[in-house]
Amino acid sequence: MAADLQAKYQKLAQEYSKLRAQNQVLKKAVVDEQGHGTSLKEELKMKDQSVRKLQQEMDSLTFRNQQLAKRVALLQEELVTTEAKVKKSKQKGADSPAQMNQQRQSVFDEDLQNKIEENERLHKQVQEAQERHKQIETELRERLVVLERDAVQHHDVVDGLKQKYMDANEKLQNDKANLEVKSHSLEREAKDCRLRAEECQQQLKNVHADLSRRLDQSTNIIQEKLPFNDTRLAEYYTLDVPIHDRRHQLKARDVSGQAVAFCQDLVGALLNFHTYTEQRIQIYPIDSATDVISPLNQKFSEYLHENASYVRPLEEGMLHLFESITEESVTTLETAVKLKPFSEVFTSYVCFLKKILPYQLKSLEEEYEHSLCTVNLQARNMELQSDMQKVTAIFEKLQVYISLLALPSTNPEMLLQTNYNVVFTQLAACLHSLHDVMKDISKHYSQKVSLEQEQPTITQKLKTTNDCILSSIVALSNVTGKICTFFSNNLDFFTAPSMYSSKKGMGVIDPLSAECMLENKKKAAAYIKSLKKSCPESVPYDEALANRKTILSSTESREGLSQQVQQSQEKITKLEQEKEHWMLEAQLAKIKLEKENQRINDLENQYRLTHSGQMPSIDSAQANGSNSTIEDLDCVEKDSKEPVRSTSLVGMLSTYMNDNEIPDEESREHLIKSHYMMRVAELTSQLQIADSKSVHFHAECRALAKRLALAERSREMLSEELKVANHNIVRLQDELTTTKRSYEDQLSMMSDHLCSMNETLSKQREEIDSLRMGTKGNAKKNRSR
Repeated sequence: MAADLQAKYQKLAQEYSKLRAQNQVLKKAVVDEQGHGTSLKEELKMKDQSVRKLQQEMDSLTFRNQQLAKRVALLQEELVTTEAKVKKSKQKGADSPAQMNQQRQSVFDEDLQNKIEENERLHKQVQEAQERHKQIETELRERLVVLERDAVQHHDVVDGLKQKYMDANEKLQNDKANLEVKSHSLEREAKDCRLRAEECQQQLKNVHADLSRRLDQSTNIIQEKLPFNDTRLAEYYTLDVPIHDRRHQLKARDVSGQAVAFCQDLVGALLNFHTYTEQRIQIYPIDSATDVISPLNQKFSEYLHENASYVRPLEEGMLHLFESITEESVTTLETAVKLKPFSEVFTSYVCFLKKILPYQLKSLEEEYEHSLCTVNLQARNMELQSDMQKVTAIFEKLQVYISLLALPSTNPEMLLQTNYNVVFTQLAACLHSLHDVMKDISKHYSQKVSLEQEQPTITQKLKTTNDCILSSIVALSNVTGKICTFFSNNLDFFTAPSMYSSKKGMGVIDPLSAECMLENKKKAAAYIKSLKKSCPESVPYDEALANRKTILSSTESREGLSQQVQQSQEKITKLEQEKEHWMLEAQLAKIKLEKENQRINDLENQYRLTHSGQMPSIDSAQANGSNSTIEDLDCVEKDSKEPVRSTSLVGMLSTYMNDNEIPDEESREHLIKSHYMMRVAELTSQLQIADSKSVHFHAECRALAKRLALAERSREMLSEELKVANHNIVRLQDELTTTKRSYEDQLSMMSDHLCSMNETLSKQREEIDSLRMGTKGNAKKNRSR
């Protein structure tokens, strides 16, 4: 139990370490993903900043472009004004101002061309920047979507792993708690075992010291007062009576009982096999109902008909052997005198097998000489012939070994004790070979039956007989298998040296020594029983004084009440007995009164007859008197069994019962005794019914107590589980509150950040508006210039 708990605890610890390592890896992965997400968020912020910078640059470029466009428009207006002025100056002036105007015009053209080229270049840069910005924005958005999806998946995985880890942690904690409880209980048990071991060691030391002291005393007594030592010479030691081994007897009784059961099964299977074989011979290959069978089969059938006279004695011999082995007997090969009759019976059965073997072989030859016998069927018959020869040979071997085992009980000098093991071993080998041959016979005969059933001329009677023979062969195979297994399992018991002959100098035990040993055993048991006297129950002096004080002080104590109840019960029983006695007396008196009345009526009738004139002769009167006397005697013998007085012509005749009859008092005692016997039988039956009811109620109470204990245990377990569940609920509620609080803090922070971002955006818009207004004012000033 402790090893299993330790193994389970180690397994749980390994799983816990694995889950802990996986949790660390997952934590690291989550931290890496969180770092990666923060880096991506920072990169996104930087990209947003660059995008905002580019937007600002684009806004500045568009503003610059607008300024340049306005500048170009102003320059064009100035150019138009200058051209108009030039035209006017051409009309007025000379050639020098025209040259100056041309130079100015060329300068303006170059400046305008440069501005236009710069404007185109800036437009191209703005367009390229916008395209790059859009491309980068799309890439970042796609990457952001992928990262958000990965983050959601990672969060799901992390949540699942957290839940799994929490479940595993709870399970491990529960297992840990259970293992701790079991470990505490085992520690307590180990402590108790250590204490008991110490007590046993102390007791062992005391016993060892006592035994050593006794041994010293015995050796001193033997050395000082017993000069004759009969153990020095084996001839003297053989005169000792061995001790009785009760365990050996119980084992021998058990083994012999099993052997009887197996022998009964074997006898039944052999009877069925021989009987159904005889029935098969009568119907195959020639049916005796329609034709005459061969003389060989007739003789074989006659021999098989006698199988019960050879097989039944096997069971009887084994039963006699089993009955001779009792707990109070000595069982060895030397004292097993009933083994010799079993050996003789087995020898007679083996002779029977040897007698029927040639007829059996010839009968099989006659079967495969039949016209319908095929080649395969002939091969099966030949195999069965060899199997039958093997079976007979094995039974001969078994008979030899059983006869050898029966020799020590009649002629111990014919078989040495050193050869017992060899005989038992060879007997076990013969039983194994018998089982193998029986399996081969079952196999070959089943094949033969299947081939015969394929023939078109087979009858239903032959099919039934074949099935019966096959079932008996299967039964023989099973029984022989059980017997060889039983013998192999008990081979150590059979070959173990007997304690009666294992002592030094102890020779072969004979039945006379065994009888002497049993007589000594009975005497020793009677002597020990006479020595065993129950010690009178005593009460300590202080306790007796206390009990006396309580009895004297309390008049209605429990003892007094129980005595009063007992006395009242005794009085009730006495009154009931007196009641029954007086009822019987009343019945007897009533019977006597009825008989007296009847006798008086008879006497009156006789008196009337005598005085009415009917005067018979003296002989007839004597005869009538004797007849009436006999009738009265019969009546009295049947009912009251009292002396009867009858009146006739010759006077009054008193007739008494014979000496062999029972007198009145004895009949009354007999009636009382029979009544009380009936009463006692009725009370014993009621007592037995009450005892059975009390036993039934006691069993029900025990079952209910067990169920109550189991319910209490389950209630405690459920209460513990409820506590754990409540603890988990409280913990989960705390976690939920913490997560809610963290989410609320994050939402408040996000709202604050959005407010700050809105404020910055509003400020930037205001600055942009102010800058636009400033640029418009500058443009107006430039225009006014």
